[in-house]
Amino acid sequence: MLTVKIDEDNGIAILEPDGALSQADFESAAKSIDPYIEKTGQLHGLIIHTKSFPGWDSFAALSSHLRFVKNHHQKISRVAFSTDSVVGHFAEVVASHFVNAEIKLFSYQDFEAAKTWAVGASVSR
Repeated sequence: MLTVKIDEDNGIAILEPDGALSQADFESAAKSIDPYIEKTGQLHGLIIHTKSFPGWDSFAALSSHLRFVKNHHQKISRVAFSTDSVVGHFAEVVASHFVNAEIKLFSYQDFEAAKTWAVGASVSR
């Protein structure tokens, strides 16, 4: 399951996975995020907040994840990974080569710093 919260005051989306991600999770995320982007033109930031990376429940879920990134990366300025998973380090390095958004890794406990950075304010670490 993937919980998606839109913080309209700050122009960010917070994604919190709980369990293996499904194809429906990414379709649901798009249905939550797309109307906000259509209304405002972009998201200032997106935060992925999870203690550990849950993986995908199928190849179709992975494909939906990649399609979600492809369809949204030019409309999101910053992506913060707030996680203690080693996948966060991998995502920070690899994803930066494929998306327009700035990407930064924060520890799971540093969610507030990730949020501050995602909305566009500078954060000293």
